[in-house]
Amino acid sequence: MNTLSSCAQIVIALSICFVWIVRYDNIVREFKQYGIPDLLRNLVGASKIALSTLLIAGIWYPKLVLIPALLMAFLMLCAQAAHVKVKNPLLKFVPSALLLILSLFVAGVHSGLIGS
Repeated sequence: MNTLSSCAQIVIALSICFVWIVRYDNIVREFKQYGIPDLLRNLVGASKIALSTLLIAGIWYPKLVLIPALLMAFLMLCAQAAHVKVKNPLLKFVPSALLLILSLFVAGVHSGLIGS
């Protein structure tokens, strides 16, 4: 299970970095659609990138992983709520839903709820 968790941590981190760095212009448009202020958008982005960094570091230092995984899951849950608020089509829900599931899986492994 630890190997699967490490793979999930990498997928989460790479996905977040791709979306928040490479496709940042898309993030700006989406947050305007949601009516979320620029300052909060930047705080969310910095938080997600910091949490991603901790998830990667957690591959070598597993004690780092549980809290960042839970916080990432919370942010993905907030993303789901934002999609509901603006009545996005279901396809828009998929990326954050997958990252929510992966974050909960990682948290489950590192909390001992999901066995090794």
